[in-house]
Amino acid sequence: MEQAEFRKNAADMIYLTTCAINNEKPKQERIEKLNLPELFEVCQKHILTACVAYALESAGIKDSAFIQAKEKAIRKNILLDTERRTILRRLEEEKIWYMPLKGALLHNWYPKLGMRQMSDNDILCDGTKRAYIKELMIKMGFTCNHFGKGNDDAYFKPPVCNFEMHNELFTSASLDKLHEYYDDVKNRLIKDDDNEYGYHFRDEDFYIYIIAHEYKHFKYGGTGVRSLVDTYVYLRKFGDSLDWNYINEELEKLDIADFERDNRELAIKVFSMQQLTDDNEKLLDYYIMSGTYGNIENQVKNGIELRGNGSKIKYYWYRFFPPINYLESAVPWVKKSKLLIPAAYIFRFFRGATVNKKRVTAEFKQLRKEK
Repeated sequence: MEQAEFRKNAADMIYLTTCAINNEKPKQERIEKLNLPELFEVCQKHILTACVAYALESAGIKDSAFIQAKEKAIRKNILLDTERRTILRRLEEEKIWYMPLKGALLHNWYPKLGMRQMSDNDILCDGTKRAYIKELMIKMGFTCNHFGKGNDDAYFKPPVCNFEMHNELFTSASLDKLHEYYDDVKNRLIKDDDNEYGYHFRDEDFYIYIIAHEYKHFKYGGTGVRSLVDTYVYLRKFGDSLDWNYINEELEKLDIADFERDNRELAIKVFSMQQLTDDNEKLLDYYIMSGTYGNIENQVKNGIELRGNGSKIKYYWYRFFPPINYLESAVPWVKKSKLLIPAAYIFRFFRGATVNKKRVTAEFKQLRKEK
């Protein structure tokens, strides 16, 4: 799809999402001009298909692709909720502390079931029990898709249950201040009242975390419109009761106060159908063209700025010979001895040339385009 067409359909997606989350019926003149197959394609890239399906149905449009996406989203939400309760119950039995993250909570504040589509559920838990948690998950019928790399271990149980068990919120390879701020995250948590080992963020800290998480994606490869919807939905539910003095102080510590302000302003304006400024429009376009998980163009451009200090040569060096904290996150066995560092660099090179060849090729192809 051409970029102009993508943007046009994204505008329709945003309008219909606005109608859905505000329980408003779309106007007939907007509905008549929709290209449903192209709209579906764009919605899929932003994981807003089920949300838009609700808006279409309210206007009397029952498209099979959208209906199926909505029904799948509802089914997956129910299955994930059920499986999560089982996992948390098992963690309780094993006396392992835990805290559900992000979408596992956010989806409850959307107006209707399945409106916030879920790709997986994230749970933060005791990092010292990482190997034991793997044993528990396997006993509960999960297969382990990856273990010991980065800050989470991924598990899957058919038909649709994906879980990421986090040992920390941000890796040492993440933006430095994010990792430092959340390094001892348990000290920021509040004990649940209705269990023995569950924890939660206070409302303000939950908001700070979802903003920090989106900022990480925003600065690396970009993030999509759904992150703006999350912000709007959360602010609509909790905004008036939040301690904004505390929030602003903490955001300053993280150097993301400007990002949060721009993100909040854009989310409120977009989903309240307010007039956007030129800066708002430019920022919104970044979200639109990023898609949910970002894109390679953003990754390279932002990488040159973040990791190469504006220099392509320095970025090339960073990619071939990343710092030790990044290397330890990508190749965990290097932590055993500094003597393994050369072997780890060689391992990364061959893994990039084989297992990750397609992604690495796309990255360096884009890098050659950059001036």
